[in-house]
Amino acid sequence: MNYCFRFLFLILSIISVDSFAQGTISKPQIFNYSSSIYKGGLQNWGVAQDSKGVMYFGNNEGLLSFDGRNWRIYPLPNATVVRSVAIDKNDRIYVGGQDELGYFEGDEKGMLIFHSLKDKIQEGERFFSDVWHTEILGDDIFFHTSLYIFRLSHNKIIVDRAKSSWQFLGQVNGKMFAHEAEMGLMQYENGIWKSILQSSEISYDVITDIANFNTDTLLISTLRNGLFIYAQGTVVPKAVKGYPNLNSLRISGLQDLSNNRYAIGTNSGGLFIINGAGEVMQHYVYKGGLQTNHIRSIFTDKNSNLWLATDDGIDYITINSSIGYIQPDKNTTVSAYSHLIFGNSLYIGTSSGLYATVLPNGSLGQDIGMARADFKKIAHSDGQVWSLNEFNGRLLMAHEDGSFEIKDGNANAIYRSIGTWMHKATTRVLPFERLISGTYGGLWLMEFDGTDFKDLGHINKSNESLRFIHYDDNANAVWVSHPYRGVSKLWLSKDFKNVIKEKRYTFPEAESSILHNYLFFIKNKVVVCNPNFIYEYDDSSDQFVKSASLSVLHGLPIQYMKEDKYGNIWFVSNKRLSVLDYSNSSKDRQFFMNHFPMLNGKILGGFESVYVHDLENVFINGQKGGILLNYKDYLEKAVKPNVLLRLIKTSNRAKEEQVIFGGNGHKESKERKIPYAFNTIHFEFSSTNYEQQEQVEYSYLLEGLETQWSSWSNKGEKEYTNLRPGDYVFKIKSRNGVGNESIEEFISFTISPPWYLHPLMFVLYAIFFISFPFWILAMQRKKLRRLHQQELQVRQLEIEKKEKEVIKLRNQNLEAEIGYMDKELANLTMNIIQRGEALGKIKDGINKSIEGLKDHELKTNFKQLTRIIRSAEQTNEDWEKFNIHFNHANENFFLRLKKEHPDLTQKELQLCAFIRMNLSSKEIAQLMHVTAKAVEVSRYRLRKKLKIDPEINLYDYLLEFAKPEKSNL
Repeated sequence: MNYCFRFLFLILSIISVDSFAQGTISKPQIFNYSSSIYKGGLQNWGVAQDSKGVMYFGNNEGLLSFDGRNWRIYPLPNATVVRSVAIDKNDRIYVGGQDELGYFEGDEKGMLIFHSLKDKIQEGERFFSDVWHTEILGDDIFFHTSLYIFRLSHNKIIVDRAKSSWQFLGQVNGKMFAHEAEMGLMQYENGIWKSILQSSEISYDVITDIANFNTDTLLISTLRNGLFIYAQGTVVPKAVKGYPNLNSLRISGLQDLSNNRYAIGTNSGGLFIINGAGEVMQHYVYKGGLQTNHIRSIFTDKNSNLWLATDDGIDYITINSSIGYIQPDKNTTVSAYSHLIFGNSLYIGTSSGLYATVLPNGSLGQDIGMARADFKKIAHSDGQVWSLNEFNGRLLMAHEDGSFEIKDGNANAIYRSIGTWMHKATTRVLPFERLISGTYGGLWLMEFDGTDFKDLGHINKSNESLRFIHYDDNANAVWVSHPYRGVSKLWLSKDFKNVIKEKRYTFPEAESSILHNYLFFIKNKVVVCNPNFIYEYDDSSDQFVKSASLSVLHGLPIQYMKEDKYGNIWFVSNKRLSVLDYSNSSKDRQFFMNHFPMLNGKILGGFESVYVHDLENVFINGQKGGILLNYKDYLEKAVKPNVLLRLIKTSNRAKEEQVIFGGNGHKESKERKIPYAFNTIHFEFSSTNYEQQEQVEYSYLLEGLETQWSSWSNKGEKEYTNLRPGDYVFKIKSRNGVGNESIEEFISFTISPPWYLHPLMFVLYAIFFISFPFWILAMQRKKLRRLHQQELQVRQLEIEKKEKEVIKLRNQNLEAEIGYMDKELANLTMNIIQRGEALGKIKDGINKSIEGLKDHELKTNFKQLTRIIRSAEQTNEDWEKFNIHFNHANENFFLRLKKEHPDLTQKELQLCAFIRMNLSSKEIAQLMHVTAKAVEVSRYRLRKKLKIDPEINLYDYLLEFAKPEKSNL
């Protein structure tokens, strides 16, 4: 039951918080930056701003920076969360993370580099978990952790150890305060922490923030017990009216907003803005503009606007803006069509009815945007409210259902027969005052008898929808215009009930005389605006002529124009609001034209309207509720914007990049020389005019290349390609919505010449041109020598060619001679063989004859004859003759063979010659007078002696020794 009760109490607390979120009449614009936009961690912690206006945030992924256009993140070396941020007078950014503390500072290139300070802490105290707060007091830097407070002073770190644990660290008005769990609230004086509040309700809670309340008085926020006022050693609770449950929302931060206002951040209830009396002036919650109800840190920037570091992104609230937004129905978004301050109430006609809120006493005559709002819907006003008019102290409403008088919180119908755009009073003196209305179906007539309004019905012969009308009292006529049917003048009868004459007017210079014409009454003249020109009616010629006094507006497609009671002319062109301000006119300048680009696209198109109650309260029809402009404050705050050079990088054709300037530090401190290969230069620039980023425009000039400033553009970057060598100065300036220009920023750099244009190269070029003629002469001589050498080579080639031909002929003759010798050798060989065969036969015949002879003497003679034959067979003459012929045919065969195989015998040489002759074994046997089997044995022994492998043919082997040696060149 106890847990259920607590849960129910929490739910009711949240519901009650939302139910009390009435707030002020207007709310500032809120810009939401999610993690998908700044590409960092989801959670954000501390916030700080440097002297240039650049914002820095402690983020889960490192230090996050924002210059109005670009987000960048700088991680810590250990890639942990940055819990706290503080910036000193030299723009050195001190940060505290998990087990890390140090500072970021721009290097010589302007790139932010982290410098750790842990090495200045004694080794035993270097493990300290999270640094929750980082504060700067004079030249000393304080880092708050649960166990220690580290103080960096004169480049040394002094450590103050907690008795139990440090809960909080912060400073107010140049005084440093801390909360120690046992010692209570403490103040730092002369290097010592002194307890100033120990026993109190605060001592048992956690202090989350401290702010200045008034002289010698502090406003203290605690995590669980809400707000307290501290003065002279005493502390009392500070109540927030209407929010008794504020303590349950767990206050996380506190900020003094000046002007007796304070911002309170909570862990579950969003952001509260209260006054010194404890009244809630504004309450911002999730779905009411914030990304989450969990606020971790609040920071007021140089323009007194709020930055919220939240548990889910970053929110920027323009609480010091001159422009506020009114949403009369807190449950839904409605468009605003008309505004009027009547009596002591503000009335807003919307797309769903008429709303009103009572204005506090004394609020008129000043900006009513901060007045408490309690809008209530007027009964019976449901539907489109087109316009509101005050007539004889009575409030009239033109409505889509007709015409109504607002009285006693009710909408009382005058007529309901047709929708009504607007009312116009006449000034003719009749029994009763008349009013003419522009309706969906033409002109309508009403009468006021001093007590009540009466419906007199439709004015005959006016049947078009008329939203733009003007009554001309002198002619008893009504000027009317229809955006698609032109401009006409309707003369009325004396009783106003009939149109007795009509004339349509044309505009010769206009492309189409009947389209897009809007009629207004400005400077006591009937004025018509069309897309090309502004026309005014000339009574003497009864025609429209181009306006000379409003010639500055020619060419603007103006859909709305209104002259206020101060003589200023407000106009809207394509949802863009501007004003011709005549309040400071002079002989040289009749008016100043001011624009409001932050409202571009937010004005209700087609139903534009501006209601100037006074210069502090200008009401404009908006697409999402009304818009409240404090014009006087807007002019006072329209100071010169700033412009920052944030990044300069170069690249070459291979798309390799080099950073020249990273946006931090002093850009003038270094001479910048850029290699010619990197002659493509990219500039990024921004302005810290965070509220009007869409309206900030830039113009630039690159001296050394350009002679005129560029046209104004919202683009925050510029790139130049293929710059020539030389000295350059890049200049940049910005301007805001009212045309105020910033001071010029500039940076100089030099594109170095390529190697072939270096001064040293010109010396080489001079040497080259001086020596060039000599080089040409030398080359000519070399060429002649080369030609002479070529001629000699040609002659030598011709001689060699002739010699080759001679050798060829010689070789041919040699081959022919060898062929002849081979033939002679073959013949000789055959003769020897044939002779041997004949002698063999004769010897065989004699041997046979001897066997049959008995005569001894005869047998002796035959044997003698046989011996002679055998002697003839064994004679060497034939072999010597064969050897001579063989050597002639096979030049040096035996010499080469003996050189290769010196152990060959004469018989073996003879066998080699016969084999070379390709003779068979039988033929060789006959030549050598041996048997064929003996020849085979000799061949086998010769092969072994020559050491020839079995697969090699003996004839082919010996043939290599018989080939003649040919002559070659």
